[in-house]
Amino acid sequence: EEEIAKDGFWDDLDNSQIVLKKSKGLKSSVEKYKSLKDSLLSVFDYDIGEEDYEDENAAEIIIFCGVRFMGETAKVLSPEKKVLIPNPEATCSLAESCKAEEFAKFKAQYPEALVVAYVNTTVGLKALTDICCTSSNALQVVESIPQDRQIIFAPDRNLGSYIQKVTGRQNMILWDGACHVHSQFSVEALIELKKRYPDAAVLAHPECKGVILKLADIIGSTAALLSYAQK
Repeated sequence: EEEIAKDGFWDDLDNSQIVLKKSKGLKSSVEKYKSLKDSLLSVFDYDIGEEDYEDENAAEIIIFCGVRFMGETAKVLSPEKKVLIPNPEATCSLAESCKAEEFAKFKAQYPEALVVAYVNTTVGLKALTDICCTSSNALQVVESIPQDRQIIFAPDRNLGSYIQKVTGRQNMILWDGACHVHSQFSVEALIELKKRYPDAAVLAHPECKGVILKLADIIGSTAALLSYAQK
């Protein structure tokens, strides 16, 4: 815990919040997102994926170490729990690319459309959504909707384009948002890596641009990619 304190990760928490995990009579759980540094792992109770926001244990308090929309989602799914976020300013570029106010105006242009939104969105955007999906079930969700029903897919244009291509669906309207990390992947760099490691499989998340997905051997959600890599 001293090592964690030196990292400054808990700087945005006051002392009463920091000691929640150790307090008498309080049941708490600490959840994290997969990108946190190894020095923090010793205090976490759960390592979660995008489908695991709802905590089924008896914890009264969740300290959610991730970006803001993740903590918001946990609160929506478990409204009776207190959800704390160590850094309220930690945001997701994909979620930030789809502001609720702007999306509401966009949605108003297509009053008959069903809104399917990726879980990587703010709680304000979720309030404008008919169906919330993850990368694991987005394809199945779209396929479950009648072909003649118009769909607005938000916020990721890359994931939406991938689903549109797989389903052949022409009546999908895509919000023009993206994750800045996935958008930065270079075709040239990937081709060079394939030359250097010709026997290596290329795994890609559908948040990547279409040109990257064309070079991939396996396209899947985070959970699917991890499962493939562990085989």
